[in-house]
Amino acid sequence: MANYTFDEIHQQPAMWRKEYAALLGAKAEVSAFMHKYLTPDTDVVLTGAGTSAFIGDALLPVMRGMWRNVRSVPTTDLITHSEYLLDKERPLLMISFARSGNSPESVGAVNLANKLCKNVAHVYITCNKNGKLAMQAGPTPTLPRREGERPENILLLLLPEETDDKSLAMTSSFSTMLLTCLMLGHIDTLEQDADEIEKTAKNAEAVINEYEEKLKGIGERPFERGVFLGSGALKGIAEECHLKLQELTDGAVVCKFDSFLGFRHGPKAVVNDKSLVVYLMTDKEDVQRYERDLVKQVDANNNPVAQVIVIAGKEPELPGVKADLVVKMPFGPKENDFYGIVPYVLVGQLLGFYASKAHGLNPDAPSVSGNIHRVVEGVTIYE
Repeated sequence: MANYTFDEIHQQPAMWRKEYAALLGAKAEVSAFMHKYLTPDTDVVLTGAGTSAFIGDALLPVMRGMWRNVRSVPTTDLITHSEYLLDKERPLLMISFARSGNSPESVGAVNLANKLCKNVAHVYITCNKNGKLAMQAGPTPTLPRREGERPENILLLLLPEETDDKSLAMTSSFSTMLLTCLMLGHIDTLEQDADEIEKTAKNAEAVINEYEEKLKGIGERPFERGVFLGSGALKGIAEECHLKLQELTDGAVVCKFDSFLGFRHGPKAVVNDKSLVVYLMTDKEDVQRYERDLVKQVDANNNPVAQVIVIAGKEPELPGVKADLVVKMPFGPKENDFYGIVPYVLVGQLLGFYASKAHGLNPDAPSVSGNIHRVVEGVTIYE
C-alpha cells in the first residue's frame, strides 16, 4: 500500500541527476532547435493542466529574465478561450508539460495552436514514451533520428521512465519537468550548471534525511486547513504544495495558496486553530523583509494556528515567532529562485503523503469517491 507514492517522492534527486545528464548529452540538437524557433518576437506559452499548469506558474517569474515574451497559460483555458490567448500572427513556441501526454486538454491545445497560428513550434516535456504527445513527436533527441520521423517544428524531451508516476498525485513528474525547463533556459551553457544541479539534488536529500520524520509527525496531527505562501517563483511551488495536500487527503484537508503580500487582502480569514500554515521564504533580503512582516503579523495577532512550518535556504530572523518546524536548505544554490526553488516542493509532497495515511487513505489512490483520476476523464474536446 502506498509503495508508488513513497518511492516517487524519494527518487526525485536521482531523477534530477539523470535528467541533467540526458539533456547535456542532447545539448547540440536541443540548442539548435531553440535558436531556430526562439527569436525576440516569439510568443512563448508554458502550458499544461492541473499540476502541469503549475509548472508554468512557478517558471514564469524566472524565465522572464531569459525569454522576453513568455506566459503561463493552462491548457484548460486555451481550450475554451484560445481566440483571446493565442496571437495568430506572431510566431508561437508552445512548451507543453504532460506526465502522461494523454489528457484531452494537452492534445487539444496542441491541435488548436496548429490550427489557429500561422507559425508554431512545440516543445513537449513529458514522462510517458507511449503517450499521445510523445507518439506524435517521434524519437527523442537522445535517439538516432531518421529523416521524416519527427516533424521539424517539434522538440520532444522525454524524461526518465521512472518519472511517469504510477500514483495518482504527480510528484517526481512535476519536479523533473520543472527542472528540465529551467535547464532548457540555460541550454547553451548547461555544462556550467553541474554544481547547481548537484546542490539542488542534495537539498532535496536533506529534506528527506533531516526533516521527513518531523514532517511525518506534523502530517499525522489533526488539522482541517492548509495554507501555503510564497513569493515570485515560490508562489508557484506553494500552488503545487496546496494541491498535493488537498488531493492526497481526498479533500479532507482543504487548502489555499497565495503570495505573502496578497494573503493580507482577505484570504487571511481562513486561518484558525485547525489550520496548518507553511511559509516558503526566499533568501532575497529585499523580498524576505515583506515575508517576515507577514509571518510576524500572523503570529502577533494571536491567531490560534494549529501548526507553522517555515522553509528557507537559511533560517530567517523571526524573533519570538513560534514555528513547529524550520526546514533549511543547507547547500544553498546561488539563487533559490532558480534551480533552488525545486526542492521546496518536497515539503508539500511529504506532508500530503503522511496526512493521507493518517486519514486512513491509500496515497497511491486517495480518491475514495473516484472524483479524481490519474489521467482526467470525461472531457470532450469540441471542434
